Amino acid sequence: MREILVTGGSGFLGSNLCDALLARGQSVLCVDNFFTGQRSNIKHLLGRTDFELLRHDVIQPLHVEVDRIFNLACPASPVHYQFDPVQTTKTSVIGAINMLGLAKRLGVRILQASTSEVYGDPRVHPQNEDYWGRVNPIGPRSCYDEGKRCAETLFFDYHRQNNVQIKVMRIFNTYGPRMHPNDGRVISNFIVQAIQGKPITIYGDGKQTRSFCYVDDLVEGMVAFMDSPEELTGPVNFGNPGEFSMLELAERVLQIVDSRSELEFRPLPQDDPVQRCPDISLAAKALDWKPKVQLEDGLKETVSWFRHTLDA
Repeated sequence: MREILVTGGSGFLGSNLCDALLARGQSVLCVDNFFTGQRSNIKHLLGRTDFELLRHDVIQPLHVEVDRIFNLACPASPVHYQFDPVQTTKTSVIGAINMLGLAKRLGVRILQASTSEVYGDPRVHPQNEDYWGRVNPIGPRSCYDEGKRCAETLFFDYHRQNNVQIKVMRIFNTYGPRMHPNDGRVISNFIVQAIQGKPITIYGDGKQTRSFCYVDDLVEGMVAFMDSPEELTGPVNFGNPGEFSMLELAERVLQIVDSRSELEFRPLPQDDPVQRCPDISLAAKALDWKPKVQLEDGLKETVSWFRHTLDA
């Protein structure tokens, strides 16, 4: 049994990862400062002898003994990471330094949850790992985009300079149960608005595209990457290459919810990418990984979870 540290462990991705690790017989130390994480996400794990919860901000050094580290700590939606952009940058950069320092001291492997946002508003489509991106370094999204890019730099410098075993994964849009209802992401927005009978907010003309990966598929890839041979450091893209416009997504959500909400068009936010789709050839070849859950099926599970949560 390994002792696994999951920072950001009470968040959407983190809590689902904690479940998966425990199901594999691992022991989990969940660390979170609860800025965006929710206790309800890990409430069912409290009291287990193989699960421990620690309230802590990764901006501060952490002195624990663990065998592996998943670094997921950082607000991941524009609403949350733009609320306090300085804190967001600190979480990505200083948090990475602290977790890498811990990994170095303990001699353990560490995985960084990076993001497709490192590609910015891309001119290459779909995006592969060799593409350096097109990011605005001084825009309203820069705290997250550049913070994650700097974290990747730190990971590879710690690897080259200190022989720290690293895994860097670039996560594309992910959805599923335990998403924060007010995170401002397109799927949670559309579902909540449709359930409540409010207008569906479409930014721009709705023709911009995204790819959506169900959380179970993403977590499966995350665990497989962590277990992969040491030489596979990444970065590796993880996401669903199926591409959908915002209008197509809205239509599917309205159909599943059986809602009569109307569409409401608003201006496109600054630096919002027009296209975002992963090239997952590397993950498929190196890890034999590809997403299995179709959008329709994943949306049904997510809608069911939101109905229960909003009624609670």
